[in-house]
Amino acid sequence: MSEMWAFLQVGFHHIVAIDAADHILFLLVLAAIYRGRDWRAAMWVISAFTVGHSITLALAVTDILVLPTKLVEFLIPVTIVATGVENLILRERAAEGPGARHRPIFAGAFGLVHGAGFAGYLKSLFVAQIAVPLLGFNIGIELGQIVVLCGAAVCFWIVDRALQLLPRRVGGPSAFQMRLVGVSGLIAVVATGWAWERFPR
Repeated sequence: MSEMWAFLQVGFHHIVAIDAADHILFLLVLAAIYRGRDWRAAMWVISAFTVGHSITLALAVTDILVLPTKLVEFLIPVTIVATGVENLILRERAAEGPGARHRPIFAGAFGLVHGAGFAGYLKSLFVAQIAVPLLGFNIGIELGQIVVLCGAAVCFWIVDRALQLLPRRVGGPSAFQMRLVGVSGLIAVVATGWAWERFPR
């Protein structure tokens, strides 16, 4: 139990640390298109992301799946950019209704990439038994994601309420749309820079 607790802490701190900025930005841009009333749709998407990265994490740390580190590090910001661009294109249609049906698949596929990113770090921490470290680390990652997403939900709510106080022309974008465009656009720009820096050469 002490070993599991130790790896749980490692996983939790890994996701909330500044070193995990790319994973945090992905969570933020993934959640940016949802509001409080969309919590069910958001849960499906986040769960799909969790399943995706859990699968790859297990395969990678057991050497069943071996991916080039440079390729994984490049693909992670690419997933962030793609999610940000999708947010900008689909806007509200992606958060609810027919336009939302593909997002769990979308998130699950990108979770496969992020799991490979976690794997390299985890593999460096153990040399023998992997079941307990893998489970503990994965639980810690999930708890860290919950903390990040709860914090993001509060921040998004505050920003939405603040933007509602600004004068807007009739027929103009809503506070939600302004926040969505601002958050998604900014994160996509940052991730584009990372992708350029990490492009395999």
